[in-house]
Amino acid sequence: MGIMVTTKDDPALEAAMLDATRSATTDSDAPLSADRRNSTRYEVSWSVDCAGDDTFLFASMANISEMGIFVLTTDPLAIGTPLMLSFSPPGHEPFKLAGRVTWINKVRANGDNPNPGMGVRFVNLTPDDRERIVEVIRAICYLRPGSEPS
Repeated sequence: MGIMVTTKDDPALEAAMLDATRSATTDSDAPLSADRRNSTRYEVSWSVDCAGDDTFLFASMANISEMGIFVLTTDPLAIGTPLMLSFSPPGHEPFKLAGRVTWINKVRANGDNPNPGMGVRFVNLTPDDRERIVEVIRAICYLRPGSEPS
C-alpha cells in the first residue's frame, strides 16, 4: 500500500471526517462495550492507513468484521477519534472508509497485553461498501475452510 497524503483541501475527506465526528459525538453516551462483539471477526494480516485531522498512522489490521476492524498499534488513538481508513484486501478492490475509534487496548507496563491497539467501527457505510465488505469476509471463509472466527 503506497503513501496516502490528505489535506484539508480534499472535500470528500473533510465531509467523511465531519460525518464521523458527528456520529462520534452523538453516540458517545452509548455503552460501547455492550456491542463490541455483535459481529463475527475474522483474522487477517493486512496493512491499513488511518488518517485523522492531525494524525496519520501506517498500521496492521488484525481482524475484520462487517462492522469494523482491529488495528494493531502501541499508540492507540482516543475513543471517538474519527478516521479515514484505507486498506486493500488481497484480490479485491481497495477500500477507503470512514471510521471511529470505539475502544482501545493500551500497552501495559507489565507486558501482559500481547495485542495492543484499537477497535475502529465503520461509519456511514454505503450499501455498496457494506456488500463489498461482506463479499471480502465470504472470500476469507471460503479460502480458509474450517477457520474459526475470532
